[in-house]
Amino acid sequence: MTQTVRVIGAPIDYGTNRRGVDMGPSAIRYAGLAEQLERANVTVVDDGDVRAPRAEERDPEAEPPANGRAKFLRETREVATGLADRVERALASGELPLVLGGDHSVAIGSVTGSARNADIGVVWFDAHGDFNTPETSPSGNVHGMPLAAVLGVGEFANAQWATATGLSPENVAIVGLRSVDERERDAIADSGVTTFTMSDIDERGIASVADDALDVATAGTDGVHVSLDLDWLDPREAPGVGTPVRGGVTYREAHAALEAVAERDRLRSMELVEVNPILDERNETASLATELAASALGTKIL
Repeated sequence: MTQTVRVIGAPIDYGTNRRGVDMGPSAIRYAGLAEQLERANVTVVDDGDVRAPRAEERDPEAEPPANGRAKFLRETREVATGLADRVERALASGELPLVLGGDHSVAIGSVTGSARNADIGVVWFDAHGDFNTPETSPSGNVHGMPLAAVLGVGEFANAQWATATGLSPENVAIVGLRSVDERERDAIADSGVTTFTMSDIDERGIASVADDALDVATAGTDGVHVSLDLDWLDPREAPGVGTPVRGGVTYREAHAALEAVAERDRLRSMELVEVNPILDERNETASLATELAASALGTKIL
């Protein structure tokens, strides 16, 4: 039976301080997402974009730190709630939801929707831990908080819109860490989440690390949600991201990891986030995002 993938755009930039990431869904579509996915022998249905509420007039690149609060949390909550409903509906119809960000705060909605009526694991491919809370965040940007949010860390403990997932930290693996804030580091260490840094990948190889991460996410779960931040890759491979960090994974390492996801055949839902076409070069990062999604769904380079 042919798998149907339902593409859902989430064109928001509330969670970041760099303009342009809200155009990520359009850039990924323009880069040939449907054609790439069809090479993986799936049927593609584009569900359009979730509604993004209008925030007050602002210059996100000029805003100061938020002093213990999360910026634009109301708008983020509204998008997450609507996105969760659409992800849930796709799964109820037997489809695999593929969410296109937007900044990484959209993961709150996609993880919440995927976890309804199922026990899920999560593999978080990212240079960053995304484990800050409003209290610990140096910036107040919610794109640095989504994993903490869905696990109910800190101030998110009573945020039902973010934490109604039943997600266990023992079924969460972060892969490719290389930039973590000081207080965030302590929270991750205390959380029960499994982490693999770039040093682990260097020492052990991406195949071994990806297999271990998938073991964590599949242990006793009904399926896996993959959260793929394009800043996981080295900026030479993916220049079009708002928070690049040198020393990321290579093109082939990224494909190998996503091919490992496909080989497990446990993928339930997925998101591609933080593609910023304003910062990109010839839409290279968006094109790479389409390739990696196809690898996760069964396409192989060789």
